[in-house]
Amino acid sequence: MTANPAWAAESAAAIPREATRHAEPARWLIPALAAGVVLVSILGLGLGAVAIAPGQVAAILAAPFGLDLPWSYSRLESSVLLNIRLPRVLLGALTGAGLSLGGAWMQALFRNPLADPGLIGVSSGAAAAAAAFTVLGGALPAGAVLFATWGLPAAAVIGGWLMALLVVRLASTGGRVRVDHMLLAGIAINTLAGAVIGLLMLIANDAQLREVAFWSFGSLGRADEPILLAVGLTAVPLILAGLLCAPWLNALLLGENEAALLGVPVERLKHLAIAFTCLAVGSSVAFTGLIGFVGLVAPHMVRLLIGSDHRRLLPAAALMGAILLPLADVLSRTVAAPVELPIGLVTALLGAPFFLGLLLREQRRQPS
Repeated sequence: MTANPAWAAESAAAIPREATRHAEPARWLIPALAAGVVLVSILGLGLGAVAIAPGQVAAILAAPFGLDLPWSYSRLESSVLLNIRLPRVLLGALTGAGLSLGGAWMQALFRNPLADPGLIGVSSGAAAAAAAFTVLGGALPAGAVLFATWGLPAAAVIGGWLMALLVVRLASTGGRVRVDHMLLAGIAINTLAGAVIGLLMLIANDAQLREVAFWSFGSLGRADEPILLAVGLTAVPLILAGLLCAPWLNALLLGENEAALLGVPVERLKHLAIAFTCLAVGSSVAFTGLIGFVGLVAPHMVRLLIGSDHRRLLPAAALMGAILLPLADVLSRTVAAPVELPIGLVTALLGAPFFLGLLLREQRRQPS
């Protein structure tokens, strides 16, 4: 998967002009986004039913390291921050980064800035499997599945991967993955998964129906240390793969044939893009439920600022996702307090107008 320096330099030089004209913003955007992650994290740690001032947040976080900062806090504030909000903020940042990286990979694969990880059926497959586990899991023999923390996430990961593999199989012709066929297969699979979820909801009881509906809208409320570890372990290979494959993704902007002439293993790159998107989206959806639009909005916002050079786009998109999702979680916890809105509902309300704006922008750019 290591890039060849000879053609990597050539492919970087061949990136379309709009991909490299933002060199100046690129110098400050990544540091600014990193600072934004810190600020949003402090905001998420402080806001809620129990308000905690920024100084108290710093004092509580410093206490385990033996540092005594001059801000007093109560035991309740410390417990709320360390046991509830800190895992939640970290899960939001990791999940947002994973969804954004998956979106960036899909946009590169389809060569379309409006592409989304849901196109290959990962999210819908995970949702259908999670609904099946919730509704039918009680009928399984005792000990057949792990009903505790990992039962639902395991079902979601398996369902997402199976749906993605089915889409790839349907889109493969003569050993090649046809991107246009993959789009059509993804639409069909998403429709099928929606029908399966609807059928399961018809036979579910009231408690199961509420669980399926709540999971379908997404939540960060289940954050704990094992879940953080599981989601965090997916971030490392995603970031490394992005850094190593960035020249390949840049060359793919020119088209599959042109990229192949530059020495890019196009088919292997397609399978890598699908695999890492499944890893990013599947692990995130498994623990947080369906959260839409982050994988579309975050990489596209970054692309508007610094262009399409994936050497900068991928890390910047991860940071943007780590800002947007925790920020949406803050809104979900505070807008209608004490009622907590599903975070997927918040991202949909914010992301849908943004998506419509992108569509209108693309239409205006098309020649009449």
